[in-house]
Amino acid sequence: MTFITDLLRLFYPELCINCNNILTNNENLICTFCRHDLPLTHYKNYSDNKVAKIFNGRVTIENAHALLLFKKEGITKKIIHHLKYKGNQKVGMFFGNWLGSVLKKDSGFSKIDYIIPVPIHKNKLKKRGYNQVSKFGQRLSIHFKKEFLENLLIRDSMTTTQTFKSRLDRFKNTETKFSLNKSLNTEKYKNKHFLVIDDVVTTGATLEACAKELQKIEGAKISILTIAYTE
Repeated sequence: MTFITDLLRLFYPELCINCNNILTNNENLICTFCRHDLPLTHYKNYSDNKVAKIFNGRVTIENAHALLLFKKEGITKKIIHHLKYKGNQKVGMFFGNWLGSVLKKDSGFSKIDYIIPVPIHKNKLKKRGYNQVSKFGQRLSIHFKKEFLENLLIRDSMTTTQTFKSRLDRFKNTETKFSLNKSLNTEKYKNKHFLVIDDVVTTGATLEACAKELQKIEGAKISILTIAYTE
């Protein structure tokens, strides 16, 4: 199997999604040089950081964290673009493994019961073919050993992506609606801790709407985790 893999790499080399240099056998998705250039948030306290502070006075959050800083230009933007618009779901898997291996040891995040992705509208799902954070959530699920619930929340309204908009436009686009899946018995989710995940947190409006809907379940607690955070 190693011989076949090496042969495939010879004729179809895997390239770094940022610099397009050929990856070595020990590299995955991003070359070592670009990985060292990733703009990490370096939040040491997962319950007291800029992501958590977004939700102060808006909705009660147990813990919140993002791995990368998202800027107008740079490596994070390119990575998220690959994830959302080029069908490269390996990006979600890569960061799911990274964050999962780190946060499963964290006292706050290790107490979650379920992982919930921010859902995309059924029309967008049909067009794109996938939810960009599904693989991210599935990998987290493996590390946390917690169930990934992709159908507990439903997106009722369709909006354009906020990731690449100006900050002013993001604040204007806050009417996204979500609802609990009426076909499910939500009684079983009482007093549970939900980890809501997304690719990028901007104004926090989308995640806030998800959190408030989930908090209609009696005793529900919410934590937030994203790949990136927009300053």
